[in-house]
Amino acid sequence: MFPPQRIVCLTEETVETLYLLGEEDRIVGISGYVVRPPRARREKPRVSAFISADIPKILDLKPDLVLTFSDLQADIAAALIRAGVAVHAFNQRTVSEILDMIRTLGALVGAQDRADRLASDMAEVNAAARQRAAQLPWRPKVYFEEWDEPMISAIGWVSELIEIAGGIDIFADRASSKSAKARIVTSEEIISRKPDIIVGSWCGKKFRRDKVANRPGFDGIPAVQHGAIYEIKSPLILQPGPAALTEGLAALRTVIENSIARCPAEFVSSMTSPQTGAKVSRPF
Repeated sequence: MFPPQRIVCLTEETVETLYLLGEEDRIVGISGYVVRPPRARREKPRVSAFISADIPKILDLKPDLVLTFSDLQADIAAALIRAGVAVHAFNQRTVSEILDMIRTLGALVGAQDRADRLASDMAEVNAAARQRAAQLPWRPKVYFEEWDEPMISAIGWVSELIEIAGGIDIFADRASSKSAKARIVTSEEIISRKPDIIVGSWCGKKFRRDKVANRPGFDGIPAVQHGAIYEIKSPLILQPGPAALTEGLAALRTVIENSIARCPAEFVSSMTSPQTGAKVSRPF
């Protein structure tokens, strides 16, 4: 049947997108990790975690479409396909792919025009943020930590959002890696890249600034020396959907702009000007 009437969403970003499109009545089941929008947890039954799902419960809901994400849910998708359920697996890892996801999902539910408008609005927000960042006096180096044991650096869309907000991701060279294992970093690497700002978002686990600051050798990192250690909640930044492109970006922008504003002028080293690309003095 087109468009599908009974959709199960196994990650948060498709739930949020369908609500933003006004198509939430099609949703009959969601992931237990969904927190956006808050009403979804009150209105929809929870049928899965992230890499596990209650297959019989999903089948009882008689979905005509299940939405999954990435190879991490491949086993769930395979089980549902074997049971005769239609499955669409998204795999967005960049800002442009998130916008594509919004448009694709809109097309799947017959809401292409609304999805185009939503994606265009979010693209405009990003463009405005990039223009604002271009006026900053300097670009601080940012270490974004997705997990602490082992330490995992920013995934693709987060790395892009750091740059859009006016920072420099110190591990941008690893952000395009599909596997989290490829983004594992060492203390020595972090120390040597001297981040001005550390942002933690431990994928649902409570972020501990003291634990980061007290790591051996971290006392020599500018971010630790000047207390520039921040948390951004995972639902805002680690879901590859609307939240990351709006509230996640806004949170990064606030962190970066506030850090620049409070820099002690007596500390000076070299960094990059967003206006000219030249090395200029910056506090830290």
